[in-house]
Amino acid sequence: MERAYNFSAGPAILPVPVLEKVQKELLSYKGSGMSVMELSHRSDLFEEIIGDAELLLRELMNIPENYKILFLQGGASLQFTMIPMNLMAGKKAYFVNTGSWSEKAMEEAAKIGDIEVLASSKDKNFSYIPEIPRVPSDAAYLHITTNNTIEGTAIFTPPETGDVPLVADMSSNILSSVYDVSKFGLIYAGAQKNIGPAGLTIVIVREDLIGNVAGLPAMLDYAVQAKNGSMYNTPATFSIYVAKLVFEWIKAQGGVAGIETLNRKKAALLYDYLDASSIFSSPVNKTDRSLTNVPFVTGSADLDALFIKEAEELHFENLKGHRSVGGMRASIYNAFPYEGVEALTTLMEKFVATHKGGEIHV
Repeated sequence: MERAYNFSAGPAILPVPVLEKVQKELLSYKGSGMSVMELSHRSDLFEEIIGDAELLLRELMNIPENYKILFLQGGASLQFTMIPMNLMAGKKAYFVNTGSWSEKAMEEAAKIGDIEVLASSKDKNFSYIPEIPRVPSDAAYLHITTNNTIEGTAIFTPPETGDVPLVADMSSNILSSVYDVSKFGLIYAGAQKNIGPAGLTIVIVREDLIGNVAGLPAMLDYAVQAKNGSMYNTPATFSIYVAKLVFEWIKAQGGVAGIETLNRKKAALLYDYLDASSIFSSPVNKTDRSLTNVPFVTGSADLDALFIKEAEELHFENLKGHRSVGGMRASIYNAFPYEGVEALTTLMEKFVATHKGGEIHV
């Protein structure tokens, strides 16, 4: 069956071998006569799945033993609330504002306690990563977004924060680049970009940061979730199963380091084309460009719309930029093939040949 080139920012492309294995096991998982979607979350079969998923993720990211891995629900957006509820403890939280998702995290944290913006790139429409000064030593935590899905920027080297916990939203580049987990107090990520289907959220949190606030609602308390092995209530069983398969696939590609090498190759191909193009361009500062989300424009809203239309006719799907910024965006996550980026640049070159000088030919 023909597969489209899916540039969706999320839910996003999954590895074909993973989809094929899901298909093969869908009706009867390991000869049980039951689909994974039908397994009790208390069954031995599912406990093996979630246990293997945790071990694989710990191995892939080299997560130290003093960190808990939680498989939660509610998306990364719920973490905008859970993090300040669990970590603020009467202190001020600081934020690096690098885009729409940073701002959403700030808005929710401000409902829980005091916040302050430590650095921001809003002055230039979030087209770069700002210099990040030292966070005050009495801060509850410093929050960063390592990859800005909408704006197309990324933080590859996390700031030094001393004893202040560094909190990172890695929703759109977890497992795409190598990070030293020990530099962070908490990492969180929605699954639907690089891990699996929507409905699952990964939280990696240092043990000393949980259980310090009394009276939290059970579902929003990291300590309760950790004590219950992410099964205080029924977890997103099918999403966790697919995540385990994706982790296995990443391991087979050479782990996160191997994936990052491929991601850099894909991104370089696309950015090199954009920088040389007479029509298309990238609005993002070169040193801060994301490996996974590449916004680009023609400079003409009409040309942008025409390119998106022509691309869709050839099954290049979901290239339309986020409604807040316009233009186009190619999300080329871990599972996106190199040949798909080659096909996109070929399509763009043909478009340029047809519309030189900005003329619209229909």
